[in-house]
Amino acid sequence: MSLPPPDSPLGILMSSLPRAGRVEWIGLRPQRDVEMVAVTEALAVAGRGLQGDRYASDSGKRGITLIQAEHLPVIAALADHPQLAASLLRRNVVVSGIPVIALKGRRFRIGDVLLEGTDDCDPCSRMEAALGPGGFNAMRGHGGLCARILEGGQLRTGDAVVPVPADAG
Repeated sequence: MSLPPPDSPLGILMSSLPRAGRVEWIGLRPQRDVEMVAVTEALAVAGRGLQGDRYASDSGKRGITLIQAEHLPVIAALADHPQLAASLLRRNVVVSGIPVIALKGRRFRIGDVLLEGTDDCDPCSRMEAALGPGGFNAMRGHGGLCARILEGGQLRTGDAVVPVPADAG
């Protein structure tokens, strides 16, 4: 996705975020068909993913997945659940306070880690099994963001999520 020029009216609107976000939860998928493991910190490896996560490979665009904390109650309501554990949604990082979709196509930092938002993280068929009938559709539009890790380092719960200005190259 290419962003509009930063000095265009749409570019100015898209770069305007009221505050930094915050990491609320981190999870790793150590292997296929097992529950996610909640951790308080994880090592992000540039060009790969989170150490200990089964998707840590030369995946390029999907080194890490993020989901909006504010969307969890919406997904729960749409899937007819009183609440949902973040681990059921199989995303690596739950972020609050900043719209993760606004990070698509741009660079951002979580702590010292530099990332680039690449694609929507659309739900897969596993959501039907995890959330019950309609779980896939409950997540549509709320699945989050995939990102590539450009500069590695430690991610921790509580870390700030901050967009990098477009002119910071």
